[in-house]
Amino acid sequence: MDATGVLWGLCADDSRAAAALAVPFLIPLAINAHHPHRTAALAVLSGPARARHHGVASREEFLLHRNDPRRHAPDTHDDYGYEVTGYPAGWSVAAARAAITTATTALLPLLGDSDPTVRVDAAYALASAADPAHTIRTALANGFATEGDAMVRAALLLAAAEITRAHPHPPTVRWLRERWHDRAEAPEARLSAAVGWLCLTDQSAPEELRRAVDTLADNERAHAMEALPWMSAASGTNEPGLLRCRRCMLHPEEPDPEEVLWDSLF
Repeated sequence: MDATGVLWGLCADDSRAAAALAVPFLIPLAINAHHPHRTAALAVLSGPARARHHGVASREEFLLHRNDPRRHAPDTHDDYGYEVTGYPAGWSVAAARAAITTATTALLPLLGDSDPTVRVDAAYALASAADPAHTIRTALANGFATEGDAMVRAALLLAAAEITRAHPHPPTVRWLRERWHDRAEAPEARLSAAVGWLCLTDQSAPEELRRAVDTLADNERAHAMEALPWMSAASGTNEPGLLRCRRCMLHPEEPDPEEVLWDSLF
């Protein structure tokens, strides 16, 4: 297994304390356009900065950053619990996010990289950073204004929604509503905007949004959108992330395919 695979394994095994230590060393690799493992480093960079998000697709928890345990939940460790080592998982997540936040200036230029995969992964990494001054959010909006790749446009919208969930910003909520409402927009972007908007408001889903999501979120597009790390993380057994988001957010009465599968085994 290569080094990035080991890092993913540590996160999957709930051992982020070790993985978080790698983040400051991955950043120089990720921003070096000539490094042979640049894309691999960028792809795993923000893994340690997220916890308890795999399979999560509800309006209440999708794109959610728990609060910094050092300031808000010193006793419960920020609802992340403990790692298998006994170390508070929230502390590891906070350390990884702090490292990415410190490197914001170095990571922002990756949003303009010639490789669309790099642009997607850069947006995913930056979405885990703290952004109280709206520096990242502004860069995402500026990038969206000139971005021609539909999947990258979708990534920029999801990143903006994730940051806005951590740092509320009503203009961004309105912007996301305009994006899913725009029938001239790429379907992937409209879907991402709809999902992001649903996570940022407690309003009932408008009928127009329901129709748009139900129409655009077909199997083919859902599998294609697994290229977005948010969607691949949300996926479940035999259910791509987009379809899982659609079911959990708009059709909670539908059975969970994963539960159906497990029930059939016993």
